[in-house]
Parts: sequence; structure tokens; C-alpha cells
Amino acid sequence: MSGALFRNVAADTARLIRRNAAAEIKQLQSRPDFRAPQLLGRAKETGISLPSSPSGLCSSAKVGFVGWYLGMVKSRPVITKSVTSSIIYIAADLSSQIISKKSSESYDMLRTARMGGYGLLVLGPTLHYWFNFMSRLFPKQDLITTFKKMAMGQTIYGPIMTVVFFSLNATLQGESGSDIVARLKRDVIPAMFNGVMYWPICDFITFRFFPVHLQPLVSNSFSYLWTIYMTYMANREKPAVISAETP
Repeated sequence: MSGALFRNVAADTARLIRRNAAAEIKQLQSRPDFRAPQLLGRAKETGISLPSSPSGLCSSAKVGFVGWYLGMVKSRPVITKSVTSSIIYIAADLSSQIISKKSSESYDMLRTARMGGYGLLVLGPTLHYWFNFMSRLFPKQDLITTFKKMAMGQTIYGPIMTVVFFSLNATLQGESGSDIVARLKRDVIPAMFNGVMYWPICDFITFRFFPVHLQPLVSNSFSYLWTIYMTYMANREKPAVISAETP
């Protein structure tokens, strides 16, 4: 008798516990804040990862040009930096022509194509490898290291690229070797002097405050104004070549 009574009491207690638990679960499900954990639970079951906060959800939805560009810089660094350099050179050359040309003159699109090709095939790739070389040679970004990188740019990279720029542009215009030498004698020293006045502050900002994969982009951005000047210099009339007559 006592055993049967005990079993009845245990069964009633179990039913009461289940009823109370079901009522509590139903009450929790009716709350608004219960949906987030439930959603996360379902996401885990299906293998979908969700942001842990509304701000994370908003940031993950921000897929714009900047995010796409940074992804391209990391996945295809050379071609991305080369195309960027080409676009900047094209824009700078068009700006230079707007400033210098007379109203009756038309745009020299062949000249613009030369500048774009130089940015794409020469400057863009060399900037990529130069900045990576500087990063490996001087991996820190402290003040002393920044000045070392600036000095290397002003004494090695800058002069070499200035000579290459003037020489290649003159060659593409069909100038002879003596014309190119005369152009270099006339234009390289003034261009390098003006470069020393312009580029150190640009290089300081680039090397000091930006990671290496963004340094070509920053340098190209600074080079917009510089390229307006350089394209003007490179496309001046060729200097008169004084050839010494042999007696």
C-alpha cells in the first residue's frame, strides 16, 4: 500500500515539474530577447556564423569600393598598384594639359597614353618592389628608420626613376640619343632639385604612418601634383642639340 502511494506521489511530482518547466519555456519564448540566442543556436546547427553584435552586423554589410580595393591590394598587389599608378598618371597628365594648353589646342591623347603606360608598366611595379624592399631592409617604423627610408628614396630611387622617366618618354617621342642626352642635361637637375623640396615630407608621412601594402597608394596620391609638373617638363620642346663639328 505504501509502495503504491509512493509511486503515485512521485508520478504526480514529475508531471508537476514537467508542467512548470514547459510553462517557463513558453514564457521565455514570448520574450523579445529570447530570439537572439535562438537564432544563434540555429545558426550553429546550420554552420552559419553571425556577428556577435549589431555593430558587427552593420560592419559586415559594408562592402564598398574601399573594401574591394584593399582586398585586391592583398590578393593581386602588383597589378592593382600598377593600374592605380596608371590612372593617377592619366589624370595628372590631363590636368597638366588643361593648365598649359591654349584654348585653341586639342588634347594630346598620345601623350596621355604614354603617361598611363609609364605608370602601368614602369612606376607601379617598381613602387611595389621598392617599398617591399625598404620594409625588409628597415622593418621598423620609428623616427630614425623613417629618415633612413627617406634618404634611400632621395638618393637612389628618386634619381633613377627621374632619369628613366625622361629618357623613356623622349624615346617614345622618337627623339635621338643626342636629343635625349640634351634633354637630361636640361631637365634632370631642376626636376631633382624640386623633388628634394617636395618629396621628403610626402615620404615621411608614407613611411611613418602607413603599412607597406598601402605605401604605393599613398605615394601615388602624393605623386598626382608631382606628375602634373613632371609631365609638363617631359613634354616641353626638345632642347637644341649643339653638335661640335669635327675639323
